[in-house]
Amino acid sequence: MSRSVSRSRSRSVWGWGSGPVRTTRRRLDAGMTTAEYAVGTLAACAFAAVLLAIVRSGAVKSALTAVITSALSVVG
Repeated sequence: MSRSVSRSRSRSVWGWGSGPVRTTRRRLDAGMTTAEYAVGTLAACAFAAVLLAIVRSGAVKSALTAVITSALSVVG
């Protein structure tokens, strides 16, 4: 009975003990983290490009110009 207790204590999330399977899975997880950062960075760049395109559009430019002109006329 003590043998089954020792096995359950040494059991990891991915398998039994700390053998090569567990080490390999850790390495795969570390690579996935890097890939997730890369995808997140690409998504942030794409979002920035969309926002830049929106801000450079004519309607937004005229609205921003009107806001700035209005603010400067109140101050000055």
